[in-house]
Formats: sequence, C-alpha cells, structure tokens
Amino acid sequence: MSPDRVTAPGETGPGHAGIVLRLRGVSVAYGNRLALDGVDLTVRRGERVALVGPSGAGKSTLLGLGNGTVVPTQGRLDVLGVEPRALSPGALRTLRARIGSVHQQLHLVGPLPVVHNVNAGRLGSWGRLRAVRSLVRPLQVDEARTALERVGIGPDLHVRTDRLSGGEQQRVALARLLVQDPELVLADEPVASLDPARAEDVMRLLCGLLEQPTGHRRTLVVSLHDFDLAVRHCDRVIALRGGRVVLDVPVEEVDEGTRARIYDLAPGP
Repeated sequence: MSPDRVTAPGETGPGHAGIVLRLRGVSVAYGNRLALDGVDLTVRRGERVALVGPSGAGKSTLLGLGNGTVVPTQGRLDVLGVEPRALSPGALRTLRARIGSVHQQLHLVGPLPVVHNVNAGRLGSWGRLRAVRSLVRPLQVDEARTALERVGIGPDLHVRTDRLSGGEQQRVALARLLVQDPELVLADEPVASLDPARAEDVMRLLCGLLEQPTGHRRTLVVSLHDFDLAVRHCDRVIALRGGRVVLDVPVEEVDEGTRARIYDLAPGP
C-alpha cells in the first residue's frame, strides 16, 4: 500500500450495512489508456465525499461508474447494493432513477417551460406514456412549485427556462434533483464556472437538499477543484492521480500539510 493511501472512514465498521458505492480492484480502460487503475473505494450512506485531483485524474470516470454510464474493464462495482453491469435494461433504469446527477452544464432544455425541466427529474420513475402526457399538460405542478420555492426561486412555472438568469437556471436544475428524490447524488464539477461567492452559495444549497425530513441524509459524491470548498462542505476528501486513489482522509484530519501533499501530487506544468 502506498504511504499516501489512508484508510477511508467508509471502510471501517462491521459488515457492509449502509454501503452505497463500493469498488474493489476497479480499472477502466479507454483503448490503451487507463482512466482508473485498480481502485478500492467504499462510500457509506449519508456521507459527503469530495473528489479532488488534477484534470485527467479519473474523477469523472469514477462518477460515471456510480450512475452506470461507465462499465468497469476489470474489478467489482456495487451501487446501492447491486452490480450495474449484471442488470437487465429495465432494472438498470430503475437503479438510475435512484441516482441523481448534477453537471456544470446543467442539461436544461431552454425553450421548454420551467415546470417541464423540473419534472424531468421524474422521468426515471415515470413511464413513457405519463412523460408524454405531462408534456401536453404538466403533472404534479404543486410539487414542482414547492421544489422551486425550496431552492429559493418562485418564477412562473410556464416561463421559458432560457429566459431565466444563469443563477435561476442553476436553481431549476437543483429543483429537478429535489423532485427526483435520489438516494445517491453524483455531482461533476458543479461550480467550476462560478465565481467564489456563487460557488459557495450553490454548494451550501446543494448540501442543504441532501437533508431529508426523516432526519436521514442523501449521499453525495462531488468532484471539486476548490480544495477549501471541499473541506467546508464535505465529510471526506479523496485525491486521485493517474487513475489511482492516493489520499483518502476525513476532513477533520485535513491541515496545511494535507493540502500541500494533495497539491504536490498533481503533476507540474
């Protein structure tokens, strides 16, 4: 084991109860290039895990494994207690409905009214007929309005989404996540294009949405370039380099030495 590899908090405790994401010896190859190389990783229910590291380290590939869009070349992957590549197409669709994704690009359909973009969070659980019906006459409008109010905006639900400001569109994307009600949230550089103040606001809002009325917390795995943001909002920091996990520590153990080690791990210009 590398001296930089620290036992993860998610790897302690008896048995495997509460494990949301588990990789054992997972490698992912694109042609002759290894995007991930023999990764061992466990994430438990309710954790907020930040992935840090230079571009090309494997962060996006790891997130793709989590939602089943990337298939391991080697090793064992379990997501929410099942192995995605062993599932039928229908079962894989059901699994993905339990997993929410947040992207820097938002993936909103600008010409559509706000209500349709919010309701897109339900497409994984709705049948095709119900989804088509909702395009003609929006369904569950009150729930969509409640979600928008929770993320801090209350525009006319029938306004075209591309007429909103960039900040409002980001909140529409978070409202979409809220109506989906996923167990696991995967966020790929969700604040990379934002100024520091807005990035802080979006991360605070995203983490607030993880809290459920039952007192339980949705699990978050998020890739971030801003190390300070990761420490302020997450429980655990994982650094990747060259497709390998090289550092895995709870934020309580992060100090200036840890920061220096993480940046020393990145390749020079």
